[in-house]
Amino acid sequence: QVQLVESGGGWVQPGGSLRLSCAASRPIFRFNVMGWYRQAPGQQRELVAAITSDGSTNSVDSVKGRFSISRDNVENTVTLQMNDLKPEDTAVYYCNAVDGTDPSVLYWGQGTQVTVSA
Repeated sequence: QVQLVESGGGWVQPGGSLRLSCAASRPIFRFNVMGWYRQAPGQQRELVAAITSDGSTNSVDSVKGRFSISRDNVENTVTLQMNDLKPEDTAVYYCNAVDGTDPSVLYWGQGTQVTVSA
């Protein structure tokens, strides 16, 4: 059973920064893609940023230039660095991984709350 454990959420004022980390229970090179999603109250879960096994990254337009995703295949972690946070970034952030053998198999973390307010 694969476990993804997020950490690093919390409260921050607009313009501040947070760093989210996702620790996997197995080597992350076995995942084709890992990413961060978020879900605000009353809204659908959306992809924030993703990184492939070869290091290619993608992110939603609303966070480009502010958020960056990286992975550490030694520590088996994926990190989301969030800068210049805005109130609209407030959401529960979830770590996600796509199984390298069967892409239809997805793994999710339990989520971590990020709140941006004055």
